[in-house]
Amino acid sequence: MGLPVSRGRGALAGLLVFGALAALTGAAAVAQNLDQGKSPAKLFADGCTSCHRSPRGLAKGRFSFTLYLFLREHYSSGSESAWTLASYLASVDAGSGGAKRAAGKPASRAGASPRSAPRPPAPIPGR
Repeated sequence: MGLPVSRGRGALAGLLVFGALAALTGAAAVAQNLDQGKSPAKLFADGCTSCHRSPRGLAKGRFSFTLYLFLREHYSSGSESAWTLASYLASVDAGSGGAKRAAGKPASRAGASPRSAPRPPAPIPGR
């Protein structure tokens, strides 16, 4: 035989259980976007610098939309931050590509046309 439980204690215990369940199911958790309001550079610094030293070259000529889909699927907390980060990476590559091309182009010689015939190789000394 079990111990007799007074009617007041049983009702109180039932009321407490019911109240706890109502409190847990009644208060819905509100999702919070932790990336909201961050600049694109800050998003990169917070999420990407553990593996990548710089944002340069990460877009690698990809379309912004495919980069967005990849980031949304694997690395970002939401659509907005994925699109912000994809746009940032594409702009970094677009901005640095023009400067590299201009710096990497050889200076044109005076009087040489772009379609001039290639020069023959220089003679090898000692032959």
